Amino acid sequence: MEKTPVPGVDQGGRVLDEEAAGPREHDVDDLIQELLEMIQSASSFGDYRRLQRKECFNLVRRMKLVVPFLEEIKELQDPIPDAAYDRLCCLHKAFTSARKLLRCCHDGSKIYLALESEAMMGRFHMVYEKIKQSLDDMPYEQLGITDEVKEQVELMSVQLKRAKRKTDTQDMELAMDLMVLLPQEQNRNADGAILERLAKNLELQTLPDLRAETMAIKKLIKERGGQSGENTQQIINLLNKFKQISGIEDSNGLDDVTLPKYLEKCPSLMIPSDFLCPITLEIMMDPVIVATGQTYERRSIQKWLDAGHRACPKTRQNLAHLSLTSNYALRNVIINWCEKNKIELLKREQIEDSDCLEGKDDVPSLVEQLSSIHLDVQRKAVKRIRSLAKENPDNRVAIAKHGGIPALVSLLNYPDSKLKEHAVTALLNLSIDELNKRLIAKEDAIPLIVEVLKIGTVGGKENSAAALFSLSMLDENKELIGSMNGIPPLVDLLQNGTIRGKKDAATALFNLLLNCKNKVRAIEAGIMTPLRTLLDDKNLSMEDEALSIFLLLASRPEGRGVIEKRSFIQKLVQLIKEGNSKTKECAVAVLLELGSHDSSFTSTLMQFGAYEHICEIERSGTNRAQRKAKSLLQLMRQCQLPRSLARPKG
Repeated sequence: MEKTPVPGVDQGGRVLDEEAAGPREHDVDDLIQELLEMIQSASSFGDYRRLQRKECFNLVRRMKLVVPFLEEIKELQDPIPDAAYDRLCCLHKAFTSARKLLRCCHDGSKIYLALESEAMMGRFHMVYEKIKQSLDDMPYEQLGITDEVKEQVELMSVQLKRAKRKTDTQDMELAMDLMVLLPQEQNRNADGAILERLAKNLELQTLPDLRAETMAIKKLIKERGGQSGENTQQIINLLNKFKQISGIEDSNGLDDVTLPKYLEKCPSLMIPSDFLCPITLEIMMDPVIVATGQTYERRSIQKWLDAGHRACPKTRQNLAHLSLTSNYALRNVIINWCEKNKIELLKREQIEDSDCLEGKDDVPSLVEQLSSIHLDVQRKAVKRIRSLAKENPDNRVAIAKHGGIPALVSLLNYPDSKLKEHAVTALLNLSIDELNKRLIAKEDAIPLIVEVLKIGTVGGKENSAAALFSLSMLDENKELIGSMNGIPPLVDLLQNGTIRGKKDAATALFNLLLNCKNKVRAIEAGIMTPLRTLLDDKNLSMEDEALSIFLLLASRPEGRGVIEKRSFIQKLVQLIKEGNSKTKECAVAVLLELGSHDSSFTSTLMQFGAYEHICEIERSGTNRAQRKAKSLLQLMRQCQLPRSLARPKG
């Protein structure tokens, strides 16, 4: 039986404009049923991407509150009024948008959702507004809906009206991390640690997650018609970096599978899937079984375990033990198949020779040489360990395993400044591994790193700042670094350091100031002076970093109290007029934070003629900037209204 089409909906399920929907010609049962099915469909998505997870669950919960209302309409005997029917069509359109948004947050690219987090929040609020408008104009009295159901729907409308986005710590961390990583110059001391935190926040650390992200990005590019603009290229670049720090070899970006050399001559050959390692997707030469019963290539799974992972890459189940059992039966089947198809597998020795873990076998002796009585031996050893720990996650694990961290920490007590620089840099590289962060702090390294930050070489100060940033990713270390007087020397580096030093200090300070006690410590250390210097010096191009720190400090009365109101606001107005889109966004956010706590800031702002420029940002700024500008304009109008009322009439 052919289904009767729903008015206002085309054959593809797309909702048409109300004016184009035409007159109602049939019963509303199909429309009600589709609305109920939409709610059921939205409820079935399950988990969502981490950044939008809370908002998704809120949206689904609010959609479910409409179910009793729809079911009551479904049971009505009399035809519903045209006005109610029109509102239901609008609700259908709102739910269509909601379902599309939820699907995007369920299986879309995590990196894309992070880059477009402000735009995604705008989409949520747009959906809320559509649902609210549909329900507010509903003629409940004409429908004869029970008071209980009506009150429930009206309560939801009130909740939708109050729905506001609150910037939490994770949002601010994410914005700062992306701000640091997206520029083309990628030679920052702290980049490895920032990448690690970003990968953790986006849940892009395991092989299955990274493979799923690769597919989501391919889908995104396909939806864009194969176009690869700047935004898309940034997404691909970040994906490749996440793969690198996870120890996954993938030189072809989005090409998830690289054809091994031994198969280049027969690319059409169909390889049994059981022969392929789930990690590398290459034929296994030494298959082994792990605790979950899954089979992997020995070299690949050992590399996974050495990197500190304790879960099965394929099933994500925790491994009850780390023993590897050879799968001789499968190995014999693979060998016979390869011989039959004239495929010559590389010998294990050939692969190990090409392994990128250069120097790994030297780690025990290198760690031993750190305690040598000869200074030149120590210098060579610490430089080698610094190099080994820089890029490879396996080396970081091996160095820590063989006692490298206590030995490096002890070198921070030596009088030789160059030795200290190499040692603190080696600790920075080792700290990219999360377990190593805890081990370094446990060895009481933080006060010694702070000391190098105070009196070390130029390079030693820069890398000490980066090391403190990396260690401060653990919340317990934020307070520890602050209590051990790590804030004042960072403020000094922000004021007097090289460009790289200033950038590393700014990144570390931002991270540390996510702790409330450290905000007060930074204010007492005189952080406002170097921040103003960063705003005034265009050659540094650090206005965005400075404004992000100002935003954190402006949430505290102590921070607002030490701001030189007129000169500071005048500078922000200048940035709103002349800055790039990101700088304008940051400046408006700071002004909104200041004005929300103290109306005198808003009054001063109006005196500098910023109104027109903020209106322009509301019209054409970034999504976040538009929302901040809108709220700021409301504050400015509220400030102006009492003055106009007090003006004498005559």
